[in-house]
Amino acid sequence: MNEVFKNKILLLFFVGLISCTGEKEEMIFQKNEPVDFSKVRITDSFWQPRLKTHAEVTLSACINQCEQETNRMKNFAVAAGMEKGEFRGFVYDDSDVYKMIEGASYSLMNNPNPVLEKKLDEMIAKIEGAQLEDGYLMTYFILGNLADRWTNMDKHEMYCCGHLIEAAIAYYRATGKRALLDVAIRYADHINRTFGEGKKEWVPGHQEIELALVKLYRTTQNSAYLKLAQWLLDQRGHHKGDWKAKDYYQDLKPVRELSKISGHAVRAMYMFTGMADVAAITQDSGYRIALDRLWEDVVEKKMYLTGGIGSSRHNEGFSEDYDLPNEEAYCETCASVGMVFWNQRMNMLKGESRYEDVLERAMYNGALAGISLSGDRFFYVNPLASSGKHHRKAWYGTACCPSQISRFLPSVGNYIYALSENTVWVNLYIGSETEVETSGVTVALKQETLYPWDGNVTFYVNPRESKDFKMKLRIPAWCEKYVVKVNGQIEEGKKEKGYVVIDRLWAAGDVMELNMNMTVKVVAADPRVKANAGKRALQRGPLVYCMEETDNPGFDQLGLSSATTYTTAFEKELLGGVVTITALEGKERIKFIPYYAWDNRDAGKMKVWVDYRD
Repeated sequence: MNEVFKNKILLLFFVGLISCTGEKEEMIFQKNEPVDFSKVRITDSFWQPRLKTHAEVTLSACINQCEQETNRMKNFAVAAGMEKGEFRGFVYDDSDVYKMIEGASYSLMNNPNPVLEKKLDEMIAKIEGAQLEDGYLMTYFILGNLADRWTNMDKHEMYCCGHLIEAAIAYYRATGKRALLDVAIRYADHINRTFGEGKKEWVPGHQEIELALVKLYRTTQNSAYLKLAQWLLDQRGHHKGDWKAKDYYQDLKPVRELSKISGHAVRAMYMFTGMADVAAITQDSGYRIALDRLWEDVVEKKMYLTGGIGSSRHNEGFSEDYDLPNEEAYCETCASVGMVFWNQRMNMLKGESRYEDVLERAMYNGALAGISLSGDRFFYVNPLASSGKHHRKAWYGTACCPSQISRFLPSVGNYIYALSENTVWVNLYIGSETEVETSGVTVALKQETLYPWDGNVTFYVNPRESKDFKMKLRIPAWCEKYVVKVNGQIEEGKKEKGYVVIDRLWAAGDVMELNMNMTVKVVAADPRVKANAGKRALQRGPLVYCMEETDNPGFDQLGLSSATTYTTAFEKELLGGVVTITALEGKERIKFIPYYAWDNRDAGKMKVWVDYRD
């Protein structure tokens, strides 16, 4: 059955996604805590092959680019006195090495690999050797003019330090080795000695260190890092930045006063993530209230159907409300991953499924499109239409997106489950196994599903002893009808903020089923999105679909109408195995594939939004 969804809110969301619950919400912080992906084994037929490709192909491609094809690792070796040469590359190139190490470390947690670990140890030795005695570490300045360090807020010094911290924590967790962690601590201590209340003023040109410092605080329990993170956030909006384009740097107003997103999309995502992390620990209600306003502004007025953000190539970010062009869309891969980071934190703070809906949308569409099925080619920009000239590349001069996706993919398990008091939350439907502690008992949990192709999910719940606790299952915004059964009996459950809550005495051998009706949705954009006037898009489950020229002769003349009918089929040999949608109107047939899979075959045109006749 065809149904056109006409939302008053934003182009893409189904009715009810962003509507208020009517409840008066308490200002409670940290509703839930994610189950770490190192404790989650993914067995899923959709994600497991991608993780295998990541481990076998993507990491090698990134390492090769950093070591052989570019000067990224050589810069460290030269700074360490291990090789001769000079700095070559961009000022921020150190960060790509750090992100690659972070992604490799995440892979090691679930895929031990002595050869990879040895390679990382060799890289870390060069990084350690490049660090100055005072803790400073930035090859651009060490190999250039050291007197220029900390003189330009937009030279990415703190940005690179942030990625160093994240990589160091990841490698320490994966191997127990402290070398890189000690390097990161020395650099963080150098920054803490230099900046802060009564010291040198600073506004980081590219946010990232803020959320990294919170991670370092959680790892070391040194409150100085948390204090520094909040100080850096609170420096913004007080005319301390040494730039004119204050909106580009999110420096127009103090962060607690922000209500509209502006400027560079990735910088904004990292800043909002850092704010949420600080708020969760300090219970800063000012941050929390500002984040609520900002989330509504982004999701209701500035987000694409794919979960991508940042419509403007001019500033790699935002322009006016509802300005969402298709072929000219920027939608940087890094920004889609940033949407995953931020929305996870919002769910942790508030326990509402709408944040996980956005996270899932960005993950399966905006972020996943950023890497080829082969695992070695990448999109920096993710438009929603192409005239046939936009293709993935093996690398970029500014390579933040390849290194970003290389660290994101192996951490996907981090977004599936969460815990709160006497409650297990299921946020994503991905075949997996984990053990959690709830209500004082260890529970072995196994999830089986063909999601995103199918809406049926089976859970095997095995507590070590019979115990009362809650299972909260997210009901996605795309799902209109669902049924929950436990041991074959229908369970109504209570609906709370987009979750169905099954509260019962659980015993070993319990089987819970969630059956979600997954149909083709014909989506209409918000009328204020001029680029999509007279057009429709297709979505099935969490996946946005597109049509490619290679499947559709007469591409430019094809369209949909209110009389169009839709059929679906799983095509095992196509694009690694996908459910395709065929639109039928008389003798006219249009084939649609998942958006994430486009540009993996013959070059040609593509579009998400298709002409529509009533």
